Amino acid sequence: MMRAVWNATVLAEAEQTVVVEGNHYFPPESLHREYFTESRARSLCLWKGLARYYTVSVGGQTNVNAAWYYPHPSPLAKKIKNYVAFWNGVVVEEAAPQESR
Repeated sequence: MMRAVWNATVLAEAEQTVVVEGNHYFPPESLHREYFTESRARSLCLWKGLARYYTVSVGGQTNVNAAWYYPHPSPLAKKIKNYVAFWNGVVVEEAAPQESR
């Protein structure tokens, strides 16, 4: 079980993620959506396409653009369509099943 944790809160947890360039991409249904809001930020990866971002809010604290995803990835990256990866202090870790929420 993989999970993404920030501010002592599990943001996402999944039995399997897709690893691309060292980043774990979580299936969209694995996100605890109450912590996510769409951001206006965008970035371009030459082989994956245009990334969109989420801002994460937990316990009154905000982590701007802490997660990203590709809603329309290139054909080379189609396996991560809408899957979400994290950075900016969000810890992605392997958790034993009894540790998940």
